[in-house]
Amino acid sequence: MTLASRLRTRLGVMLRVGTAGAIALGIAACAAQVGRDSYGDVKPHPGVEKAHALPIHGIDVSRWQRRIDWASVAASGKRFAFIKATEGGDHVDPLFLQNWEGARQAGVARGAYHFMFWCRPAEDQAVWFRKVVPQDASALPPVLDVEWNGESKTCPGKLSRPKALEMIRLMLREMQAHTGKRPIIYTDITFHEDILEGELREYAHWIRSTAAEPHVRYKDRTWTIWQYTTTGRVPGISGAVDRNAFHGSEAEWQAFVRGGCDSRFGCG
Repeated sequence: MTLASRLRTRLGVMLRVGTAGAIALGIAACAAQVGRDSYGDVKPHPGVEKAHALPIHGIDVSRWQRRIDWASVAASGKRFAFIKATEGGDHVDPLFLQNWEGARQAGVARGAYHFMFWCRPAEDQAVWFRKVVPQDASALPPVLDVEWNGESKTCPGKLSRPKALEMIRLMLREMQAHTGKRPIIYTDITFHEDILEGELREYAHWIRSTAAEPHVRYKDRTWTIWQYTTTGRVPGISGAVDRNAFHGSEAEWQAFVRGGCDSRFGCG
């Protein structure tokens, strides 16, 4: 039954009772129901239902979420946030430092992510990341976001698998040298199939799968974080936001936060 149907049914029952008090109670109950359903996922997919049962949830954000009320995000139970910091070799997200400090003050564990450009030398991108992202021992591991994008089409020729992996490995080394923590690799289905399948198993992976469980879309890939919707609703954020779940228990999450590494990869 849809939310609208539930509200009409409940209000209809109250009207049939015929008392002002009952009507008032019915309206209050409807309003409460609307409030509860205002957060979650605008377009929930049954294929990702199991993500909701995982105990540790978080978000990832950039300038597109505009100003964020981080106290409300924390109060809603979100435990972590990955915040866009840099892109390519010369772009910084204009809200990065504001979000970085806001999350810290609210007690939300946070990490910075870099969006990889394939036409820019990896050395340039590593220098840019180090220049922008603070060295903070309390932060989560940094994230290298690798996926095909519109900018990829302007590169001369098709980027080969060996060349892409060479660039990725360089970035991972430099990000770890800067932060002291082994980075997480974020990717989507297409890029994983083209470049990452069977590679870089020693790194924790954060994977995007919004219509099926990860094992259905990613061949033989152990994962640490699952981005299960891009149309989430979270208190403190106006509009849609990506929602994510950590693959582990509370104790495993605490170990991950302390050590900056997923023990399943032999680095914790």
